[in-house]
Amino acid sequence: MTISTRGAGRAPAVLVLEDGRSFRGRAYGAVGETFGEAVFSTGMTGYQETLTDPSCHRQVVVMTAPHVGNTGVNDEDAESRRIWVAGYVVRDPARVSSNWRSRRSLDEELTAQGVVGISGVDTRALTRHLRERGAMRAGIFSGNAIQDEGVLLAKVRQAPEMSGAELAAEVTTDEAYVVPAIGTRKFTVAAIDLGIKGMTPHRMAERGVEVHVLPATATLEEVYAVEPDGVFFSNGPGDPSTAGHPVSLMRGVLERKTPLFGICFGNQVLGRALGFGTYKLKYGHRGINQPVQDRTTGKVDVTAHNHGFAVDAPLDRVSDTEFGRAEVSHVCLNDQVVEGLQLLDQPAFSVQYHPEAAAGPHDAAHLFDRFVSLMEGQRA
Repeated sequence: MTISTRGAGRAPAVLVLEDGRSFRGRAYGAVGETFGEAVFSTGMTGYQETLTDPSCHRQVVVMTAPHVGNTGVNDEDAESRRIWVAGYVVRDPARVSSNWRSRRSLDEELTAQGVVGISGVDTRALTRHLRERGAMRAGIFSGNAIQDEGVLLAKVRQAPEMSGAELAAEVTTDEAYVVPAIGTRKFTVAAIDLGIKGMTPHRMAERGVEVHVLPATATLEEVYAVEPDGVFFSNGPGDPSTAGHPVSLMRGVLERKTPLFGICFGNQVLGRALGFGTYKLKYGHRGINQPVQDRTTGKVDVTAHNHGFAVDAPLDRVSDTEFGRAEVSHVCLNDQVVEGLQLLDQPAFSVQYHPEAAAGPHDAAHLFDRFVSLMEGQRA
């Protein structure tokens, strides 16, 4: 990535997709060039949380909502230490941000963090294109980075693909840290940071859980050194087929029958630990309005998603695994993609979506209560 100064509404810009289609607009945020996987997010709110979600690492995120930046950027809603998107695509950026918590404009924040974006794009047409053709590599070029489109297309096609990408090590914490319980400490959880969002340990802390956030490279000995009542595997970016160490680590936890909870990438890791495969979705699930059914109760939750891969597990039967019987517990009602797994013979479950709901609906917050209940049952 190369960048220069802020250029919203001034420098010309072009988005080039690897299939040759291009969209012209104006620079938004930093000026220069950047590359990543073009994906779209359907949330009408929560752009700050989306930008700072480590699951968006190496992605060029297209916002389907036409107006972005209306509430500016504050110092409270970031989900991690930085913006992770590789590039940002919007239709109509707000000219003035207005919110009592706003500290600066989104344009200023993108520029300060060197995020190359483009505005003035027909994001509806772009989204329809990605739905039909699938997520693909893309480049954003603005200012002096613009050249002949044949040259730009060649650059895009030289960029790395998301399939086969091992990215957890690039977003995980460098050192372990602790999020203390709010109020009385009832349980201790070891959380494996594969790209964790800040709201996730907070949701556990609200329930009296002291959370020890450990790097993705943590060993089984380091996990159990904190004497956990439960182990959590977080969301994160990349291809789960590359997650050799997290899968091995999770298998070690399953062998000890410690209560286990995984979300998003953690769900895919559980799937692989149980012997299921994973595969890349055509264009993924990203947004805060995805209907998911709990197959054990029939209840439907509206949920927040950010994933481009899924678990390949049978929907029509219980599977026998090395760690006991397993079943698909949740499915997406839009396309029947696996959205959750659970073991029937030991306390372990996972969901593909983001129950911490930052940003998004709070329908699935009860899953943290379920994790606490598993730890209570194990202690009893």
